[in-house]
This record gives sequence, C-alpha cells and structure tokens, in this order.
Amino acid sequence: MSPAVEKAIEAIRAKYGADGVLVAADHDGGAYVIVEGVPIGAPFTQEDSWLGFHIPSTCPYADVYPHFVRPDLSRTDGGSLGEGLSAGHSFPAPDALKVPDSMPSRSAVQVSRRSNRKDTAGLETPLHKLLKVIQWLKSR
Repeated sequence: MSPAVEKAIEAIRAKYGADGVLVAADHDGGAYVIVEGVPIGAPFTQEDSWLGFHIPSTCPYADVYPHFVRPDLSRTDGGSLGEGLSAGHSFPAPDALKVPDSMPSRSAVQVSRRSNRKDTAGLETPLHKLLKVIQWLKSR
C-alpha cells in the first residue's frame, strides 16, 4: 500500500477501532476496506451495516467511489431504497487482477455518492468521504 493509503486507513481505524476495520491491499498500492457495525438506523430497518469501499493508490487525489452496504438493506416504511442506492452488487467486485484472496466478495447494495468537486488539498480524506456517505444514508 502507498503511504497515503496507509495514512487513510490509520485515520479510519482511529475512528472505528482496529478490530472493526478489515483491510486487504490490492495489487496497485491501494486497499479494499470494510468497516463493520456502522450505525445507520432510520430510515432503514437495520440498526447497523458494514460499509465497504476501495481506496485507490492515487489517494489523496482520487475520489473514493462507490461505497457498498449490507445486501438486505430495507426502509422502515417499506418503500424503495431510492436514488443513489442499487441492489444486486458485490464488494469487492470480482476482478482477478486487483482483488486479493484475503478480501472475499460480499453481496451488497451499492451507494453512489460521487464527489464531483473533490478537494485535492486533502480536506476530503477517505474517512471524510465515509462520514459523508453515512450522513447521506441517515438523511434518506
């Protein structure tokens, strides 16, 4: 992993604890990350979810996109998940060139929240993007 990716993972572990953060290096200097037990709650039936994402080797200059959550995500009102959420995905997506054996694929709902104006000065770190995605989920 590149030094910037390692620094990003350290920040995520500092926030969520080392035991709840699973990491597998890809073959390009980036890493696949799963944060377990993230509280989400209303408007979703589930109180928590895992969140998965890929930090590319070009961190901090690349957007961390997309994020993934548990496959059984459902709304308390029985409605559709809505815009920006799509079922039927897997994380990490199968790709023999980049996905390490230590990060087996999980069924998932994809969360599409691209940062079109990413701050390359370092204000939007992978942790900051994760927190923005969690906040967006809770505002649904």
